[in-house]
Amino acid sequence: MVKILDVGVGANCIYPIIGGHDYGWSFVGTDTDQTALRHAKDMVRANPALAGRVVLRRQRSSLSAFRGVVEPGERFAACICNPPFHASADEAGSGAQRKLRNLSGAPTSGAVLNFAGKNTELWCPGGELAFIRRMIAESAQTPETCGWFTTLVSKQAHLPALERALQAVRPHAVKILPMSQGQKQSRILAWRFGAVEKKGGFYLHRKK
Repeated sequence: MVKILDVGVGANCIYPIIGGHDYGWSFVGTDTDQTALRHAKDMVRANPALAGRVVLRRQRSSLSAFRGVVEPGERFAACICNPPFHASADEAGSGAQRKLRNLSGAPTSGAVLNFAGKNTELWCPGGELAFIRRMIAESAQTPETCGWFTTLVSKQAHLPALERALQAVRPHAVKILPMSQGQKQSRILAWRFGAVEKKGGFYLHRKK
């Protein structure tokens, strides 16, 4: 069975639900927010098809992606991540104001932080760039944890700095996968440290 690590699973637990229902994958979902994890557990319990396929764990450090939640010897075909976009609550609030101004005739007073998402999902120290840099550095310390390390990158301007961070840890391969939905443009950054081979439906890490 393909096993995926969802870094920052969130309250809606959307990726484990889709991956479990549509592909039969199993997931370990992590989050720093206890309330989000409680709601995610409720979502899993409400979906009998996910029984035994989703494990949820508390990440106690907002500065770590893997430490403290990945068990010794645990291996994943891939990790996925939708990192916090903003560097502070004020920045997140400004982003919500801009979105509302872009909607014709929409008021901006009393705007919520975003159209969806809890505070911990929207911002962290250093924002998206710092979070992914930490994720890259941490992945290099335990490269065998995942066949592929992947994360959403919402801001294209961050790619040069992230590519430099990857060059510093010398992965075996790097891919940038563009995505678009309407006017929204985004991309997935993926990297791995060794060759991967498929055996019994599971992608195994193999050192270079």
